[in-house]
Amino acid sequence: MILVSVDDHVIEPPDMFERYLPKKWADAAPRVVTQGTANQWIYRGKPAGLVGLNAVVGWPPLEWNSEPSGFAEMRPGAYDIHARVRDMDRNGVLASMCFPTFAGFSGGHLSQFRDETTTAVIQAYNDWHIDEWCATYPGRFIPLAIAPIYDPAAAAKEVRRVAAKGARGIAMPEMPHIDNLPSYHDEDYWRPIWTAMAETGLAMVLHIGMGLRSLTLAPGAPRDHTMILACQISALAAQDLLWGPAYRNYPDLRFSYAEGGIGWVPFYLDRCDRHYTNQKWLRRDFGGKLPSQVFLEQSLACFVTDPHAVAARHEVGMDIIAWECDYPHSDAIWPDAPEWLEKEFTTAGCTDDEINKMTWQNAARFYNWDPFATLPKERATVGALRALAADVDITIRPRAEWAELYRQQHAAV
Repeated sequence: MILVSVDDHVIEPPDMFERYLPKKWADAAPRVVTQGTANQWIYRGKPAGLVGLNAVVGWPPLEWNSEPSGFAEMRPGAYDIHARVRDMDRNGVLASMCFPTFAGFSGGHLSQFRDETTTAVIQAYNDWHIDEWCATYPGRFIPLAIAPIYDPAAAAKEVRRVAAKGARGIAMPEMPHIDNLPSYHDEDYWRPIWTAMAETGLAMVLHIGMGLRSLTLAPGAPRDHTMILACQISALAAQDLLWGPAYRNYPDLRFSYAEGGIGWVPFYLDRCDRHYTNQKWLRRDFGGKLPSQVFLEQSLACFVTDPHAVAARHEVGMDIIAWECDYPHSDAIWPDAPEWLEKEFTTAGCTDDEINKMTWQNAARFYNWDPFATLPKERATVGALRALAADVDITIRPRAEWAELYRQQHAAV
């Protein structure tokens, strides 16, 4: 088995801007403020996201109800590139696409200030992500960038710049109108960005997160509601994109839906096709195709674990399914993703060819990325990677114990 994860997260190290933000903007660089053992990113005097949002891998599940207060409480693989690759090896994962954390999954926390300073910070973020996080271990990461989408011209320019540096996608908000930007129905606004992405081959990558604010929950609803219903955000985002101008007017533009699962796809597409053929008076033009055909031609849908949908994989669309690990979040399957997937695939009766499509081939094709450009195929398998990491400690530890280990290690330096 070969595993490529199209959705993981990087916990950005505190010194990330020191080498990448030009001196002109140095005073405005996001920085980490430390109080005791707690860390907080600050951008221009205001908190910017969380240092370690949901970075609870390696914690006992009963402690997942709170966030790490700082780097000390996290498993080092969350923020240290060398430890990350070791953890990937231990889980048998060849390659990973990593979303931002403190910056926001699509850069939204930085974009609270919409000006040229933030544009420079976003460029520095992308340079760090591509030139340091990804480049330290060539072939092990699929570069993902963010863009200053509050300025379409600047965003289009950044899309072209990062494409030339090797990026394969741009993380975009699921519902920009929630963040006081034009909706995806406003083609005049988004045209420069979509055109740049279509021409450079960069995919539009939508991770559930900000769109959660679109859910109006019942008074007194438990926290479970948001976590369970989060997968519905992907369908809501798809509706704006498929029935707006993005899919229909930009056939070379591709869309990836991260952490929404894949079970929503066949139900949603059935409904789309029924509506399209039944409500002819609305005259929506899909170029002589059904909405489902257009969606399947341009999309990637991703799952961590989705047993019923894997069993119905042909109804989802065998060519659009990709796997995601979600390291270091609580949804992540680590360090036993291969065993988990093997059971899920066996129960569903998947063939080897179908498994390969879901675990790496679809992702490689969609992102136009060669998984074996650096590491030969025989060294990219779960077994080969795990053989390199038999000594990786997979002990589950309380957050306080992680903090003590961190203190000891840094006291010895």
